[in-house]
Amino acid sequence: MTLGPAVVLIILAFLLAMRFMPPPPPKVVSITTGGQGGGYHTFGTRYAEVLARHGVKLNVLPSAGSAENLERLKQPGSGITVGLMQGGIGNSQNAPELLSVGRVFYEPMWVFHRGPAIGMLHELQGKPVAIGAPGSGTRALAEELLKSSGVTSANSTLLPLTGQQAVDALKKGEVDAVFLTLAVQAPLIQELMRTPDIRLMSFAQADALTRHYPYLARLTLPQGVIDLRANIPARDVTLVAPKAALLVQNSLHPAIIALLAEAAQEVHGKASLFGPAGEFPTQSDPEFEMDSDALRYYKTGPTFWKRVLPFGLANMVERAIVFLVPLLTILIPLVKILPVVYRWRFRKRLLHWYTRLKDVEIRVAELPKGVAAGAAELHEELDEIDDSVSRVPVPIQFAEQFYNMREHLDLVRQRLKSRAA
Repeated sequence: MTLGPAVVLIILAFLLAMRFMPPPPPKVVSITTGGQGGGYHTFGTRYAEVLARHGVKLNVLPSAGSAENLERLKQPGSGITVGLMQGGIGNSQNAPELLSVGRVFYEPMWVFHRGPAIGMLHELQGKPVAIGAPGSGTRALAEELLKSSGVTSANSTLLPLTGQQAVDALKKGEVDAVFLTLAVQAPLIQELMRTPDIRLMSFAQADALTRHYPYLARLTLPQGVIDLRANIPARDVTLVAPKAALLVQNSLHPAIIALLAEAAQEVHGKASLFGPAGEFPTQSDPEFEMDSDALRYYKTGPTFWKRVLPFGLANMVERAIVFLVPLLTILIPLVKILPVVYRWRFRKRLLHWYTRLKDVEIRVAELPKGVAAGAAELHEELDEIDDSVSRVPVPIQFAEQFYNMREHLDLVRQRLKSRAA
């Protein structure tokens, strides 16, 4: 009666703890990046090096670009839970299952062209323009910006050329302009900056574009920053740039998200040509909801256990703590209450027989002296009480109370004998 409910409570607490206990983090995770040798793929490889130090393998998968990355991440059965994506491709409305680990670097939009200098996109109307391959972030952004300036496939020739193919077409005069989204250190950008008769467009409407498209940032490429001796570029150039986002599926294990946040800080946290140290990764995202585990890591760093223990062991300890908290919440009060309940139950059983003994004692006192009638009945009742009490299992800690009861029985017997004599 005492231990039964306690055992049931312990089992319920165990089941509750099992329900809230998080599963162990996966040993293998996949990230979708970009083309082989591109910036996305390079960064994905560097993330993999950081995760490998903690015993987690990050498979770096190439893709056609940001649009394909978004589709892969939105497919639950794809096995891909992490991806890099250019700003402006998606948002929480069309991909609610995705969360952001932060924006991680600028992707300047480079518009190289032939002929006189231009500063506005509508000046490309009627010309052949290379805007990138289908499925790429470059193409998606170029189409959006050109459309806002009135340049469409109906009034211009928009060609699906990208990379070296687009650069070669520009040099040969087959296209008048190319859109590229690459890092400033990319060989193609360095090549075009040094090519005679090829100009880099400075966005005269950069501020207006950033107002229309919050995922864009206004950047300045300072005069001479590419080559001080040759003074390339010959003047300050204004660019617009989306910020690439590191995205995860909302089902990804929190420990892996914390590792990705650590990798993002290590890879992107240093100063760059366009920003100071610490600008990336950001703790906000204009298009996707920020992941709470990533924000917690940016604010407080790794947990105590992850600072003092290896990654696998630290996760084991943290899972054990989550398991023990609801269990101990039940067990600690139970350990204190059980002895009290047990003592109360034993005292209650003795109290029952004390009540009967008191009743017999009252009846003994009412018995006329020297009258044997009625004494036999009281003797039988006292024997019944004695017999019942002797069959009560008594733990050693309650032996004193048990023998007190037996002494009191003998005392009432003596009074009964004296009364009846």
